[in-house]
Amino acid sequence: MPKLKTKPKRSSKKRFKVTGTGKIMRRKSGTGHNTGKKSNSHMRRLMSEVEVNSATSHKIERTLGLR
Repeated sequence: MPKLKTKPKRSSKKRFKVTGTGKIMRRKSGTGHNTGKKSNSHMRRLMSEVEVNSATSHKIERTLGLR
């Protein structure tokens, strides 16, 4: 009998954060590489976290084990 994986997906747990009010927050894309070309104001905008879109939040909740 093989070992079972843990319920919440580990990759989702690392990528998303749940706030105290229950909102799911994510990081913005575009900060991985080629950051030298982007202006400082652009990079400051990319550093902030943003709420996950409501159309996909139910899928993410399921992978995090919230529903």
